[in-house]
Amino acid sequence: MPTRRWDKSKMPSRHVTVGPSRAPHRSYYYAMGLTEDEIDQPFVGVATCWNEAAPCNIALSRQAQSVKKGVAETGGTPREFTTITVTDGIAMGHQGMKSSLVSRDLIADSVELTVRGHCYDALVGLAGCDKSLPGMMMAMLRLNVPSVFMYGGSILPGKFKGRDVTVADVFEAVGRHAAGGMSDEDLHELECVACPSAGACGGQFTANTMAMVSEAIGLALPGSAGSPAPYEERDRFAVESGRAVMNLIERRIRPRDIVTLKALQNAAVLVGATGGSTNAGLHLPALAHEAGIRFTMDDVVEIMRRTPYIADLKPGGKYVAFDVHNVGGIPVIIKALLDGGLLHGDCLTVTGKTLAENHKDVVFPADQDVIYPVSNAISPTGGVVGLKGSLAPDGAIVKVAGLHNLRFEGAALCFDSEEEAYAAVEARAYKEGDVIIIRYEGPKGGPGMREMLATTGAIYGQGMGEKVALITDGRFSGATRGFCIGHVGPEAAVGGPLALVRNGDKIVIDADKGTIDLVVSDAELAARKAAWKPRKTDYNAGAIWKYAQLVGPAHLGAVTHPGTAAETHCYADI
Repeated sequence: MPTRRWDKSKMPSRHVTVGPSRAPHRSYYYAMGLTEDEIDQPFVGVATCWNEAAPCNIALSRQAQSVKKGVAETGGTPREFTTITVTDGIAMGHQGMKSSLVSRDLIADSVELTVRGHCYDALVGLAGCDKSLPGMMMAMLRLNVPSVFMYGGSILPGKFKGRDVTVADVFEAVGRHAAGGMSDEDLHELECVACPSAGACGGQFTANTMAMVSEAIGLALPGSAGSPAPYEERDRFAVESGRAVMNLIERRIRPRDIVTLKALQNAAVLVGATGGSTNAGLHLPALAHEAGIRFTMDDVVEIMRRTPYIADLKPGGKYVAFDVHNVGGIPVIIKALLDGGLLHGDCLTVTGKTLAENHKDVVFPADQDVIYPVSNAISPTGGVVGLKGSLAPDGAIVKVAGLHNLRFEGAALCFDSEEEAYAAVEARAYKEGDVIIIRYEGPKGGPGMREMLATTGAIYGQGMGEKVALITDGRFSGATRGFCIGHVGPEAAVGGPLALVRNGDKIVIDADKGTIDLVVSDAELAARKAAWKPRKTDYNAGAIWKYAQLVGPAHLGAVTHPGTAAETHCYADI
């Protein structure tokens, strides 16, 4: 087949491949075995978060090879590179978790710099662990070159005593073990079988939530996010992702053509409908920021509040990603929501077709109870809701999927770090009816806005999951369940009301009404505010210090730069 001649006059790679002055640059490509024809083709960055840190990322290198095959077969020249991840399951419950959210922005920055530095014309990004998915998609929107996202796939469910388990069960088992409800032998058996393959956490935790977002928002091929990481069919999707990006180059379709306000609204609907991770309240505004769109946590939670809950997924439900795959995958959920009139079907996607066109032939499967039609939803409102009130003027977020009681009133029990709270929980130094406060864990105050799965898992494992509430300016894992409220803003580090709470203060939470209030007089709060002093951290140098200087509030996505709205030129147009 003859090589196609591409017009590079409007492609970034012309700066490193075209004309006599670029002879030194081309010599580097000859050194790597490229032919003259390959140098004349569009350069497609194939970015992965492959590493040996965790099962989430271990299969990405294999899939990248298939992406490169798809690019090469359709007239492109793939250039593979990798970036970091911080894997939450390993970072959780200690100081390492401060690196997690920081890594999202570092992933976006490093992909941006690699593409800019080498003048790539397009991008296929593969990601597996929680923060790497939004980080990779943020880079695509920032660069605005034709791009396709691909999830690395979920882990297969573990089996323990005849039931499906995930890593969340292990975190909760730690609490049961500490309370004397589980033997050493059973805990050891569970940890050995909970994670039986490559892939990201299997429940509707942050990785699978953002994987579903990638399809709903239009940046991933339909069906590509659902199959488990070990399955060979992922390689077929990878080849097709490589082919798709070449089609986008030819048609000059870019990420900001796809990720519109309506596409972001679609993503929020999908999160609410599946009881997805509260972290979507952080990542969707960050994606919007990269697209030059204002879409805040308030917008996300308002959509979730009015969205029916239709997918019975862990942690609030009983099924995992593998079960969704077995009944037809994410396209079935999207089809149900389209049929229910809850999605904008006219949004463009990376297929070059609309969301509705992509899913017109999907048949909703009968004889299954993983996914429900909108007309027969599990509950009439979404799995995640927002809260506002005197304790959180800028808002907070709580996952209500699986909760039996949406109102909680109790006395505050305050801790100034997760370590202090975890020690108290482990010692059972709390009681039914307490509202456990973990503060100074926000984006600036942590720094890094840690997740609290170790603490919430221990509480649930002790059988106290819905007998206490937990409030933090930090985050919760998508695997967290119970009455757990995160993203409280303004955060304690900047003098938000959370910093002024004292032990014994009355707090009233009503997730049905969307309120969270500290029952203390204005005069008393003013006196406490006058006496309050900012708290210092131990992070006074390095990447985490740098992040604390730049990061904004959680309700705007905890972003670290002015965003596309401030842009005077776009990389894709250089």
